[in-house]
Amino acid sequence: MSKVISVANQKGGCGKTNVSVNLAAALTLQGQKVLIIDADPQGSCTVSLGFSQPDDMDLTLANIMMDVVNDELNDPMAAVLTTEEGIDLIPANIELSALEVSLVGVMQREMILKQFVERIRDQYDTVLIDCMPSLGVITINALCAADSVIIPTSTAYLPVKGLQQLLTTIGKVRKQLNRNLKIDGILLTMVDLRTLYARDMMDAVLRTYGKKDSEVGVFESFIPYSVRAAESSAAGVSIFRHDPNGKVAAAYSDLGKELIAV
Repeated sequence: MSKVISVANQKGGCGKTNVSVNLAAALTLQGQKVLIIDADPQGSCTVSLGFSQPDDMDLTLANIMMDVVNDELNDPMAAVLTTEEGIDLIPANIELSALEVSLVGVMQREMILKQFVERIRDQYDTVLIDCMPSLGVITINALCAADSVIIPTSTAYLPVKGLQQLLTTIGKVRKQLNRNLKIDGILLTMVDLRTLYARDMMDAVLRTYGKKDSEVGVFESFIPYSVRAAESSAAGVSIFRHDPNGKVAAAYSDLGKELIAV
């Protein structure tokens, strides 16, 4: 059975795009067919998968969602691109920002992306939605379309402190729009265990959300800090292409296995 997962955090710089790309690559290497939906107007996921000029693309998520609004979505797979690593992608660009404004007066505007996802999800084992760093209408669409959420957070004070705001939003979405929405867990990213500060932040997250009876939970896997991860994004490939034997690739491989077992 397919699963739709939103990768969300309203804080920027928490590694959402790296998580989406590298988790998709890990799941693909483990035999899954994976689609990434880039739901960020910056198109970071699109660029990180090797498409360096997203603003020049004719078909993106913005076009798809507008076709759904206008009841003109004839071919739901028309915008799908396939990377050399076997990951499918629906790209995004700056047009998504304009769409967010256009959706203000649309009936059931929070459900536009869900209508599209329901038409294509059975063709994939996993659909990952890379959310923008905000809690606007596009992110709410992503939460409504998803079965669950992964929350990446770096081991720093402000991202950790901001978790509660995101959890409150997820709770409201669950109560009012998507009662089946679950949280797969908080994923600690860019963890530098050489520093006492990072270890303290990691312990704070585990104390608050890592209890067995916690509704949220924290993944056992965590993503270590590495310059190689940033280099892979610039190269337009996953960490499994850029540094397959490194510690980050091993961490994402473990995360993929842990997620499948959830």
